[in-house]
Amino acid sequence: MTFATATMTATDYRPLVELSTYREAQSLVDHLSDRGFPVGQVRIVGTGLRSVEQVTNRVTKGSAALRGAGAGAWFGLLMGLLIGIFLPGAAWLSLLLLAAVLGAAWGALFGFLAHWATRGERDFASVKGLEAATYEVQVAGPELARARQLAGL
Repeated sequence: MTFATATMTATDYRPLVELSTYREAQSLVDHLSDRGFPVGQVRIVGTGLRSVEQVTNRVTKGSAALRGAGAGAWFGLLMGLLIGIFLPGAAWLSLLLLAAVLGAAWGALFGFLAHWATRGERDFASVKGLEAATYEVQVAGPELARARQLAGL
């Protein structure tokens, strides 16, 4: 038994309306909520799911090294803070700076080498997500008539 079937077996959901965007479905549920409808009896179901990957920019060896330097500097800063709490006086500030610089240098080196090792394959950055063709707002069976009335359907 999956999580979805384990949590929804006792309730019979029925379609209220099918909409073309998630924003419309969300707005309808918000409308129902504003009118005191028990929105715990509502769900939004996306149908016709597809994977969408939006390419955001090109990644070069230089940009990979720069991104690695940033991540390395943060890691070095964290390590410097953790070790620095055991140092007396102002010596911790020097350690903090040294750790950030060394972290940035190692991060830049590893970022450059990691990108170089791919030999130009997938030299772009992207954001992946899921989109649905339509969104169906469904309501628990006993509440369907009231939901239709409040939604003006």
